Amino acid sequence: MPHLPDVVLWSIPAFVLLTVLEVVSYRLFPDEDAAGYEVKDAATSVGMGLGSLVFDALWKIPIVAVYAALYEVTPLRVPFLWWTLLLALLAQDFFYYWSHRGHHVIRVLWACHVVHHSSRNFNLTTALRQPWTSWTVWPFYLPMIAAGVHPAVLAFCQSTNLVYQFWVHTERVGRLPRPLEYVLNTPSHHRVHHASQGGYLDRNFGGILILWDRLFGSFVAESERPVYGLTKNIDTYNPLRVATHEYAAIWRDVRAATTWRERAGRVFRGPGWQPAAPAGAVGTGRGPAASQAPATEGRAA
Repeated sequence: MPHLPDVVLWSIPAFVLLTVLEVVSYRLFPDEDAAGYEVKDAATSVGMGLGSLVFDALWKIPIVAVYAALYEVTPLRVPFLWWTLLLALLAQDFFYYWSHRGHHVIRVLWACHVVHHSSRNFNLTTALRQPWTSWTVWPFYLPMIAAGVHPAVLAFCQSTNLVYQFWVHTERVGRLPRPLEYVLNTPSHHRVHHASQGGYLDRNFGGILILWDRLFGSFVAESERPVYGLTKNIDTYNPLRVATHEYAAIWRDVRAATTWRERAGRVFRGPGWQPAAPAGAVGTGRGPAASQAPATEGRAA
């Protein structure tokens, strides 16, 4: 297995340079309609990113062990060639789409991903606002390992996808030429993804390619200016609360639930899910369902 470079590590100077250029661009050419930069928010995003490096290193120990064990028992092997690497990148982007989509529609997964959506600004530092509980992602890529893709190749593809997505977190780039907008995830498409308006919620999950969204019905083009953040914002710059607030909300909802069916729904249904009102309470606004609005601080289902 040839040595593959650490794409994220080699990209750090570019991250810093592009962020500085974006900050300077707002100073030289201010845009009253753009979210721009706010010092505490940007510092929180950078802090979340640094923290994620530490926690990701811890999560990787058991995850790599599982991947390595599965790779050893599968009879399949994908040879390391330039065109198989391209196919691996394509496959990883496909499974990233489903992982990303799953992290929006299953609440316990959303509790991880909500961190990335918790900023009401949208700039290059937002790309660094990463969760500390990324252990929820690894099962989505088991099919690649089972198909004979070496775990190191998967790691390289994941890093490449992550680096690509850095530049789409900006309001300083408008729409690209139509052919690129049709195929690639672009800043325009990703602004929609980070918006909290109803028509934009849970759309445009693609990592490198937007084709998956077009194919599976989750694509929405940017029309009105996005409003960034959550449907219920958390109003904190405390990194620990940013990282854990939705898990705490799930725990409160589970404790308040009265049935096991409701407890399961609070964990595995959508972020805005709540149990149906009893027949006698329909339309009254006074039944149990009226008093059991979810404590979730994320987006509605």
